[in-house]
Amino acid sequence: MANQKETTNSYKNQVDKFTEVLTTAREMQQDWLQYGLNFIHIYVDDVDGDWLETWGNDGTYHSSILDHIKEFLVSNDLDAVRLRQHLGERSLFEIAVNLEECWQIPDIEQRLLAIQHLLTDVLTGEVEISGLADSLLKKLAEIL
Repeated sequence: MANQKETTNSYKNQVDKFTEVLTTAREMQQDWLQYGLNFIHIYVDDVDGDWLETWGNDGTYHSSILDHIKEFLVSNDLDAVRLRQHLGERSLFEIAVNLEECWQIPDIEQRLLAIQHLLTDVLTGEVEISGLADSLLKKLAEIL
């Protein structure tokens, strides 16, 4: 009974978060319709500055972990190929960002569960997902 209540709360939290994000997106769309391209001034502080020319110079937007993961994902490594086949048409950049987030989890078991959760977005057998997640975690440990 308690497990069902936790699951219900989890779904409610996810729905609440989705509703909040959707509301924000609708507000942004409405601002775009109302103000045209000038709506960007509402959301960006330094629109007219040189941020685009200096993008990445300060290292803020650069992640060597993300670079290593992206290199791995496009490689001919057996685990990378299996992962690409498993996830199909999903964006490799999206996968890399999600894997980087998983890698930031300090507890190894929680990290493995996060990777398994990432892989379960596609319907597959649990054994296959578990094996792929385990080999992927080991491969990430090697390259990072």
